[in-house]
Amino acid sequence: MPLEKQWSFEDSGLWKLKLQLQFSGWLQYIIHAIWILILLLISGVGWLIGHWQVLLFWLPLGLATLLSIALVGTIVMVKYGLHPTEKLPPNKNHLDIFDLMRSRQSCRSFQSRNLTAEHHAELLKAVQFHTQENQLLGQKPIRFEYIKAPLTVWPVVGAHEFLVAIAPKKYNRLSIIDVGRSLQKIVIEATRMGIATCWIGPGADNKSIMQHLGNKIDPTKDHVICVCAIGYDSMYKPLFIRLFNRLMHKRLLLSELFFSDLSFNTPLDTQAKPYCVYGRCYEVCQWSPSSYNGQTTRCIAIIDQENGEENLIRFDFFASVNSRYYSPVALGIWCANWEIGCTALNRRGHFKVMSPSERVSAEAPELPRYDISWVVAEDLNRPD
Repeated sequence: MPLEKQWSFEDSGLWKLKLQLQFSGWLQYIIHAIWILILLLISGVGWLIGHWQVLLFWLPLGLATLLSIALVGTIVMVKYGLHPTEKLPPNKNHLDIFDLMRSRQSCRSFQSRNLTAEHHAELLKAVQFHTQENQLLGQKPIRFEYIKAPLTVWPVVGAHEFLVAIAPKKYNRLSIIDVGRSLQKIVIEATRMGIATCWIGPGADNKSIMQHLGNKIDPTKDHVICVCAIGYDSMYKPLFIRLFNRLMHKRLLLSELFFSDLSFNTPLDTQAKPYCVYGRCYEVCQWSPSSYNGQTTRCIAIIDQENGEENLIRFDFFASVNSRYYSPVALGIWCANWEIGCTALNRRGHFKVMSPSERVSAEAPELPRYDISWVVAEDLNRPD
């Protein structure tokens, strides 16, 4: 007798309605409308019980009125694009590399204008460079396909130009890390040009992506890892997105991300020698993007005792959750920011996937999972 299929909320009509609203671009406005409805209900309860005080009637009614005006204006200006033409954002050539990486934030609302021909050409040049075989950590090729089409994505509005990250269908974790590392380097170059970007993973509709890729992808050989919306930031944003951005603009402390022991119990003193020479590299990793701001990457600094002296020999990078795609992508983004920062500070080194015997570490737990190391150049540990 066959087993009955277990009921799942994702099979329900409510979930399907949510997806329909989400990918039609209306969900963020519906959420706004629900807030209005709740305030009106509170005001209605105050009126029914005869309490006309500010807190139970006038205050929620006034807030509901203001939110209603804002909702109508947002739909007109954002959903239907009826607003004045916005200026082309300036480049950020005046910023040093650390300020540039820190200035980059996920863009959730894009202008309707296309990338300029100059920006488009420069961006594709960066894509070509950072996907070359000699620029990758792994042996498997990855690529980023440019699509000019209104892909079905959430919660981003107005996006109509994208880079789609594609790796081999056969799973290779280092290739996924390469996707994060390479695309982040492209994102940083785009940021300097004044181009806004938004990493999109779970919020992208795969059917929409596959449809617009057409013959650019072979489902038997290729796997879409994520997409990155590109364009110019718009000041016109739904209220829900403004609140969403505020919630996402938080980060764990450095003491929760960097450690000096293999058990992840002792925070790394990034201000003490010899760790302090890496300056703002810690900061730009702390602020690197990750899926839903999960911040799933951790790091351990490894010291070697030689002739009575302590030498910093490498940094080991780990994923704190058991994810096949999103945590290695996030770790790759960390690797990009770390590498760019080290280059700026002339802290030479290279990435290497080390075997347990090479790491000479205790038996590693399942999580956090070791992925890759930044090995410090030997000459940096030699006395002057």
